[in-house]
Amino acid sequence: MAVTMAEITKLRKISGAGMMDCKNALTEANGDIDKAMEIIRKKGQAVAAKRSDREAAEGCVLAKKDGEFAAIIALKCETDFVAKNADFVALTQAILDAAVANRCKTLEEVKALPMGNGTVQDAVTDRSGITGEKMELDGYNVVEGAYTSIYNHQGNNQLCTIVAMNKEAEAAAHGVAMQIAAMNPIAIDEAGVPESVKEAEIQVAIDKTKKEQVDKAVEVALKKAGINPAHVDSEEHMESNKAKAGSLTKILPRLKKSLLLFLLKKLPTCHNR
Repeated sequence: MAVTMAEITKLRKISGAGMMDCKNALTEANGDIDKAMEIIRKKGQAVAAKRSDREAAEGCVLAKKDGEFAAIIALKCETDFVAKNADFVALTQAILDAAVANRCKTLEEVKALPMGNGTVQDAVTDRSGITGEKMELDGYNVVEGAYTSIYNHQGNNQLCTIVAMNKEAEAAAHGVAMQIAAMNPIAIDEAGVPESVKEAEIQVAIDKTKKEQVDKAVEVALKKAGINPAHVDSEEHMESNKAKAGSLTKILPRLKKSLLLFLLKKLPTCHNR
C-alpha cells in the first residue's frame, strides 16, 4: 500500500530514522506505525551484529552535575562525521540526563534504564541502525562531593573532566579540572596506579641510573688518564690520546670492580623502594 508523507514524517520523528528508511519500513508494515518501528529497530540490531567486529574509535563524551553528584559518559561510533551529528550528541545527552537523574553508579545500570519504547541499550542499537555504524556505550564514571565542577574541553564533546571539592570554590575547581584535561593523569593517587606501570617506571629508573653511573665512571677514568672526554673522537687529539692509553688500561680493572660493587650494593636498594 502507498504511504503518506504525514505517516513518514511521524515515524521519522519517533524513530529518528531517515526518510527512505521510514518509507520502506511503513511500506513493509502496510502503514502500521508500531510494526514499522519494530522493523527499524530490527534493522538496527542487524547492523549492530554485522559491525560488531568493527572499531568504534570516535564518539561523544559529556559530563553533567546535579548538586553533589556528577557523572561522565562516552558514546562511541566509527566516524567523526557521526560523532558530531546533532542527533547523536542529543542521544548521548539524553542518556546522561537519565543516568544523573536516577543516580546510576555503573554502566550496566545506565544501559538498563528505560528510554523510548525500550531501554537505553535499545536506543543505542536503534541509532546504530539509522547511521549504519557500530555504536557502544564505552565508559561511565561517577564523582561525588560537597561541591562538583565539570569541564568540557573547548566545548567539542571529546574530552571532559570532573572535580569534587569539600566546599564551593568554582575558580579553583575549574582550574584543577583544566589541569586534569591537560596532564591526562592515569590515577588520582598512588593506590590507583596499576602495578604494571609502577614496575615499568622502576625499571626505567634503574636502567637510567645504570647508564648515568657508567657514563660518570668512564668520564672519571678518562680524566685520570689525562684524556678530555670531549676530545675522544677528535682526529686532532687522536695521537695524544693513544699515548695516554697506557695509563687508561691500568685504571680499567679498578673501574670495572668499582662498577660491579656499585651495581650489587645500590641497585637492589633502588628496586625495593
